[in-house]
Amino acid sequence: MSTETRELRTEEFKVNIGPQHPSTHGVFRMVNTMDGERIVACEPHIGFLHRSMEKMAENRQYISYLMMTDRIDYLSGLFCNEAHCRAIEELYELEVTKRAQYIRVMLMELNRIASHSIFWGIFALDLGAITPFLWAFREREVVMDLLEMTTGQRITFSYFRPGGVAEDLPVEDFLRRAKFFVKDFPYRVADYHRLLDKNEIFVHRTKGVGVIPADMAVNYGLTGPNLRCSGVDFDLRKDRPYECYEDFDFDVITYEEGDCYARYMARIYEMEESYRIFKQALEGLPEGDVKSPDTPKKIKPPAGEVYVRVESPRGDYGLYMESDGSDKPYRYKLRTPSFSNLCILPKLLENAYLADMVPIFGSLDVILPDVDR
Repeated sequence: MSTETRELRTEEFKVNIGPQHPSTHGVFRMVNTMDGERIVACEPHIGFLHRSMEKMAENRQYISYLMMTDRIDYLSGLFCNEAHCRAIEELYELEVTKRAQYIRVMLMELNRIASHSIFWGIFALDLGAITPFLWAFREREVVMDLLEMTTGQRITFSYFRPGGVAEDLPVEDFLRRAKFFVKDFPYRVADYHRLLDKNEIFVHRTKGVGVIPADMAVNYGLTGPNLRCSGVDFDLRKDRPYECYEDFDFDVITYEEGDCYARYMARIYEMEESYRIFKQALEGLPEGDVKSPDTPKKIKPPAGEVYVRVESPRGDYGLYMESDGSDKPYRYKLRTPSFSNLCILPKLLENAYLADMVPIFGSLDVILPDVDR
């Protein structure tokens, strides 16, 4: 009886994820080439949400397009408002009043807390932890109430204006709720740490997973928490101060590990630093007008070009604007952080387990409208 020797080998196959899938955090598709449980290659497909935002800006008046900027990154619309208004102000060489600067900073840091809260809750939910998701939305409601009573909106704020803000704070109600927030928020963040930071399953799924070395982070153009978690200490609020950020004492959160756990922890501590900035701005809020008296009623900036940068929750949000002297931008080009942060995903997924795809992608905190525009 003869024995037959057979060569055992694996055969690669493809796994399609998305475009409508919970782990893709939006309308995004990945085609992963697999060798068993390992990912050999990842082919990302974007563009499902492309709306030609930059071209639309060139066909609308400056003020009318301001209302559309919130849709670029729907979780941090105030930062998109900020870049648009600052570009116009720099073209005009317009000085924003100190009170308006403080209000802008206060609301942007509240918006950062709201955005990072969503990250914390959904990142935990991706890995099977349901309670953090519910807690995150509970605390986020307090922040959203403050933003809503000031701007009238909960997502698409459209509150900033060239030269200042649309109107002053609703002082009595805002201060009352803000004082409650200042008193309560540190205890809530302490609960976050106790709930998840040392959870054995969570730590095992995130520590040492999806490591991004500093040189790789820089080469791929990562910014924001994703860059700082690879040991690169760069924050526009400190290194290229704008508005009145130089008035406040806060730390830039950095980690050397560059893994999913570091990216998670950084955003928790960034919420605490945003809280510190908000508290300082609230206590030192100056009196005065909320809009520069030199702001023209008809926005037609002089001919010229400008590039402004904002430290958004996801990183360096850049806007190049060129004016030809008319009431519409001649050229409008965005450099959004989510696009660069997403570009590194195929590299991170090489030879990773399929199960690790979820924490790796989730830790990058990508917003798909911010990618596609």
